[in-house]
Amino acid sequence: MSRIDILHPHTRSADEARSIVDGIAAQLRERFGVSGAWEGDAVMLSGPGLTGQVQLLPQQVRVTAELGFLLSALRGQVEAEIRRVLGERLD
Repeated sequence: MSRIDILHPHTRSADEARSIVDGIAAQLRERFGVSGAWEGDAVMLSGPGLTGQVQLLPQQVRVTAELGFLLSALRGQVEAEIRRVLGERLD
């Protein structure tokens, strides 16, 4: 298994950041069948070949994920896409 751990700073309010993360989780559900449910200040993600969370921290968003065998081969691409989406939505 491969692990992803990304810390992305932002200057959004807590409510704005939560709304943005909620939108990202909805997009993941729609595109990849990844389910996401809020638990406190984190969206817990689960889907084919992936488990993880998107956690709201003060002025930061942290994405952690464990990739299954098939997605492990694409770890670099998956991580690059996560960074791109965070940059587009939170910067």
